[in-house]
Amino acid sequence: MHDTKGALRTVLVVDDEAVVRAGISRIVQRIGLAAEEAADGREAVARLQERHYDVIFLDVRMQGMGGMEVLGWISQRGIKSYVVMITGVSEPDMVIQTMKMGAFDYLVKPFGVDDIENILQQAARDRAKTQAPVMTDLGLQAGPDRVIIGTSPPMQRLYQRILKVAPTDSTVLITGESGTGKELVARAIHYHGKRNENEFMPVDCSALVENLLESELFGHVKGSFTGAMQSKRGLFELANHGTFFFDEISNLSMDIQAKLLRVIQEREFSQVGGNARIKVDIRVLVASNRDLRVAVAQNRFREDLFYRLHVIPVHMPPLRERREDIPALVTHFVTRISRKVGRAAPSIAPETLDVFKGYEWPGNVRELENSIERVLILEDADVILPEHVPSYIRQHLPDFKSFADKMVSLKDLEKEYIEHVLQKTNGGIQKAAGILGINRKTLSMKMKKYGLG
Repeated sequence: MHDTKGALRTVLVVDDEAVVRAGISRIVQRIGLAAEEAADGREAVARLQERHYDVIFLDVRMQGMGGMEVLGWISQRGIKSYVVMITGVSEPDMVIQTMKMGAFDYLVKPFGVDDIENILQQAARDRAKTQAPVMTDLGLQAGPDRVIIGTSPPMQRLYQRILKVAPTDSTVLITGESGTGKELVARAIHYHGKRNENEFMPVDCSALVENLLESELFGHVKGSFTGAMQSKRGLFELANHGTFFFDEISNLSMDIQAKLLRVIQEREFSQVGGNARIKVDIRVLVASNRDLRVAVAQNRFREDLFYRLHVIPVHMPPLRERREDIPALVTHFVTRISRKVGRAAPSIAPETLDVFKGYEWPGNVRELENSIERVLILEDADVILPEHVPSYIRQHLPDFKSFADKMVSLKDLEKEYIEHVLQKTNGGIQKAAGILGINRKTLSMKMKKYGLG
């Protein structure tokens, strides 16, 4: 069993039946948690005014102050307890209402020992997760063993957007160039959301041909097409209650787009060759390296689907706009890939990092990772020097290296280099600031100082 005791400590059992209170308390105490009891709602409120309880088992129907009234009192005061409602009969409307009011779960009498233990285990997992650090020295957690690496200003803004949208069920459109890490952003949204205990289902829309993709998404019934020897559940059904991620969604055919639109609108679909409607409860995240507005204008993407998807936009910046993150990425990849290929991790010379930071990285983080893997496999050196870096990266170093032959003051050198970078970026201040490793305001001040405006 999950370390329930490590994450939870105190439990309050509120029920007007003494035998129910005693039964739950025994299970709680056997796990190693402290259990207290209250015979009605008023006694529960009195106890809650005196101390905090990690979990509260709360009977719905009691004489005097009932469970719903107590739950409302707890919600109004923002008390951070896991409230589990206890009911004598299954009442769907009541259950929905309690969940909207903040209840964590519910139990229908009679219930067993496993029911209590499972709820406590789930509460412990949830508590452990909320207590775990969201940010690390490298960046934002995207899963138990995944991190989006980068602490630059563009990445900090990205993290704020992710953490704001993650707890919702809103559809998110993730944009960015190929290789920037859009799937990692989707995983971070899922990890920090309320569906994180359920399936994260990624689908690369460019990896499967249309007829296979339709069968993979929706499933098929036996005999629906040649080779369908048996019925098969689709990915939508397998991802029920979880998160579905469409990568490079612009590659979907117009026919599949129409069917996806129905899934998003109605949360239901039919298998290939079937008539039965299958209901699903999923969150949809999508990514595209192409401008979907342009695709709509070119009649290659449905306008109605675009507006269904474009609820909350999240943009992953290219690597060239966050060059200050390159040293951390290089260190991370060197460590990870060295372990994978079975060699000691070499150190990286400062000049080598300068080479990496001077390259434009059209393939973004994926290209950086691949280039480091190439170096680690082909070179046995204990220190990675610039000459070990692939030549296509070295030959794209800025022409500014010629300035090193000039005997000029540091002030003049700074002026000339800023002017050089501004020329290379066609006067783009934001892009130039990213290359220089300073913020836009600082660059503007230096431009004014040197008369470069």
